[in-house]
This record gives sequence, C-alpha cells and structure tokens, in this order.
Amino acid sequence: MEFKKNDIRETEITDLTVEGMGVGKADGFTFFVSAAVPGDVIKMRIVKLKKSYGYGIIEEIIKPSPNRTEPPCPIFKKCGGCSLQHISYSAQLDFKHSTVKNSLTRIGGLPSDICVNAPVGAESPFRYRNKGQYPIGTIDGKAVAGFYAPRSHKIIPLTDCLINQPSDSKILKTITDFMNANSVTSYDEETGRGVVRHVLIRTAAKTGEIMVCIVINADDLPGREALIPLLKAVPGVTTAVLNINKRKTNVILGDKIKPLFGKGYITDCIGELKFKISPLSFFQVNPVQTEKLYKTVLTLAGLKGTETVFDLYCGIGTISLFLAGKAREVYGIEIVPDAIADANENAAANNIKNAHFYTGAAEDLCSKLQAPKPDLIVIDPPRKGCAPELLETLKAFAPPKIIYVSCNPSTLARDLACLKPLYTPTQITPVDMFPLTNHIETVVLLSQQKPDDYIEVDLDLDELDATSAEAKATYQEIKDYVLKEHNLKVSSLYISQVKRKSGLPVGQSYNHSKYDDYPIPNCPPDKEEAIREALKHFQML
Repeated sequence: MEFKKNDIRETEITDLTVEGMGVGKADGFTFFVSAAVPGDVIKMRIVKLKKSYGYGIIEEIIKPSPNRTEPPCPIFKKCGGCSLQHISYSAQLDFKHSTVKNSLTRIGGLPSDICVNAPVGAESPFRYRNKGQYPIGTIDGKAVAGFYAPRSHKIIPLTDCLINQPSDSKILKTITDFMNANSVTSYDEETGRGVVRHVLIRTAAKTGEIMVCIVINADDLPGREALIPLLKAVPGVTTAVLNINKRKTNVILGDKIKPLFGKGYITDCIGELKFKISPLSFFQVNPVQTEKLYKTVLTLAGLKGTETVFDLYCGIGTISLFLAGKAREVYGIEIVPDAIADANENAAANNIKNAHFYTGAAEDLCSKLQAPKPDLIVIDPPRKGCAPELLETLKAFAPPKIIYVSCNPSTLARDLACLKPLYTPTQITPVDMFPLTNHIETVVLLSQQKPDDYIEVDLDLDELDATSAEAKATYQEIKDYVLKEHNLKVSSLYISQVKRKSGLPVGQSYNHSKYDDYPIPNCPPDKEEAIREALKHFQML
C-alpha cells in the first residue's frame, strides 16, 4: 500500500526505540511514533516518510496501553526532556532493563541468556535532580528561560521543571526580571551576539546550599551589582558566579569563572562523605540514587583492605573516596585540572590519606604512576565511552577485576566487546539515575577469564552472520549512498559521530582535534537520519 504525508493510519504500538519512541506497523511498514506506549492502539498522522520506515504523531488513542499514564508536566509534548513521562514508572524500568540487555547482546555480542539484574529504581521519579541547566532566549522582546524543543534549539519557556528543584523557578525569574529591567540581552546562536547564554543551578541535597552560575558571552555581566542583592535574597542561595563562554559552540560552559559573591562552590554529602562542588565539577545529578550506585560499586569491589585500586575518570573523587575506606591505596585519574583540585580538597576534608589524585589522560598516566599493580580498576567514562587506547591499557594491566560504570548502554556494549575474551561480565546491574528519561546507568563487574576457562569451538564461516563477520561499508560507500538516496553530502566526521552514537567502532581521529578548544561541528538531524538509513541499508545496524 502506498503511504503519503498526512495520511491517517491505525496501528498497534509493540515496542520502544532506545530514544523512547513507540514502534508500530501499518501494512507491514514500520513507523516511529512520539509519545506512544507499547500496548496503545492508535490512529496516527504520518509526518515523514523514508524508504523503509516513517514517522507519525498520535491523532487519536483508540485503546490506551495499561502502562500509559497522564504526564503532569504542562509542556511534556513540547519539551525535549522527560520523554518517558507518559509511561508508568514500573514500565519505564522494564524498558530500561531491556535496553541494557539488548545493547549487550546486539552490540556487545554477549549471549542472549546473559543475566541482567533488575534495575535499582528510585523512590520517586520527580524532583530528583540537583542540577538544572536552562538556556536563556528572547520571545516577544523579553528574556525567557526554558528548555529546548526536541531536535532543535528553539526555547520552550518554563521555569518550574518537575524533575528539578522548586527553588530554580524563583532564581530564574529573578535573573530574567533583572535582564528585562536592565536591558541585558540574551545570546543569539545564529548571530553570536547577546550576553546571557545559560543559567546553571546546583542545589546540595544534604546541606541545602545553592550555587547559581550565569553563563555569559562577554567578559562581565552589565549591571551585575544590581543583580547580586536580588540573588542573595533568594532563600538557599549561598554563592553565585559568572562563567565566560565567548565561543560559538553548543558547549554550555567555558573555562573561566568570575565570582559574584560567596565561596564559589557548595558542599554536599553522599553517605558519610562530604564533597566540594564547583561550577565545572562533575557530580552525579541524582543524590539519592548516587548513594545506591556507589554502594553497588563497593559491594561488587569486595575489598578486604589490602588492595590497590585505580579509579579512572575519577571526577572530584566521589567513587575514589568511597573505595578508600575499604582499600589499601586508591589512585584517581581525571583529565580536568579543576576536578582534581576538588578531589584533593575532598580527600583532605574527609581526612582520607590513602587516596591520591592525578591530572591527565587515563591511558597515558596509568603506566606512569609510581604505584603497585592494581588489583581492581574502576572506570566511569563519559557517554562516548572509553578511548581505544585506554581499553588496550586495561588489557595490558590485566587486573583480576574491572568495574565499569556507564551512562550509555551502547558504548558500554562496544567497550565490553573490545575487552573480550580476557574479561567476561559476572554481574550487571542497571541503576535508574534518570527517571522519566530514556537514560540508564549500568554497573558491570568484569572478571578475568583464565586460560583454562576457554573452550575450543569449530566454526563454519559460511554459517556466520554477515553482520558480525565483515565491516559492511566504507565511509566512501556510505557517503555515496546518502548522496544518491537523499541528495545530501556528508563528511567522515558526521558518519563517525552517528556510528559512535549507535555503538559502532569509530576511528579516534575523526572525533578529536589536537586543539582541545577547537569547536567540532555536530551532525545536523536530517543528515543524521540519512546516515542511519545508510547504516541500516548496509546491515551495520
């Protein structure tokens, strides 16, 4: 049957994509439908058609899924944030469990019967974030705060986000009212002009301290002296700073901090440990679930007090200091100097003397440390996963155990595949750090596979699935396909970005400049869709 844009078709939603879009079929043709729930029977309006799939929006819900729930947020359908708010929390956990397991088997090549523990869920899916990041824009001549609409940088005005703290609303209103009263402009991404770009708010769950960070496209904030008493009057605000970011980039924070008032940092606690959090620090956004996450790591570590532990991508030393109470020595490595400065201060503040911190790339510093060979290595990389060089370093050190903490199941699976057959997962536990979103944290215990654990298997190459036996397509072949089918020219950089997001192996050089501050362009949405279709055409996805 032929489909056309704006056609209305009935379909039953049977699955979710990893991004949280509903999946259904109409006359055998696959459609992805936003805000749909498995079990829904709907009438959808077709909004976009591709060669082998299409996109739709809900026109009418004929029969709602038993897992459908009413989203309490007034801008749920407009905002690009809590994409699972319309699904019951128990069903969200089931979806995230499946996401982790499917990634590990499909991308990581682990057995289909691999045991993935039930996710560690949250007591409440609301008001859990201790950090809010709000873009500032202009609508009808007035400064507004809000969030970006899906797949765009169009700002949807909102000050009270239901997963952030209620105090954020008062702070944002104070800042936008000040801007409007003093003719302080908001940043325009297209022209690169304007002053205020973002407002970052961090709230300490245990101490109640609040830090306000205003990101500006200037060396100073016009009228700053008038803003200071207004922010000081907001209950809980103990410090405020300016962050200077004059680059034309999507990266939110710059490197330079200027104080407005207060200490320039806040202090919060996880368990019995306290941590200094500065504007550039990485600190988990869900304090309640973070404690569960770190206790999971500590349990899996099984330390007896005699071990040497390396903590890679250690940030401000949160996991390191948790482990230090049970280990002989802990060595943390992090590439951000400010984070290492905070880590050392955190160790001193907690009177921990057996945790040592170093600035640099983990793959470079590991072999240079004047330290005993590690009994355990803990890694907690960013969403892009580990650099290939680091994975080789891990295999060279070959500690008895590795604990991998990941916020991206796809890159986790890719990296676990690279560590085979030397290491095999023996415990896999998802922890829901990000309720109402499609994101999930996962803790994996990897145990070293000893030589006598191997078995010999005879393989008939003719029986191997071609998707795992060959690389499928070169970058040039992908470019040619996209040009032919979509009349779009795509670069190797864009192809590598989409491959990395999809959990496919990528050459390191395509995503990194030798200059750390050199802006790297992001693949536009239309080209990303075209590249994904090409990867599916060549059976790489």
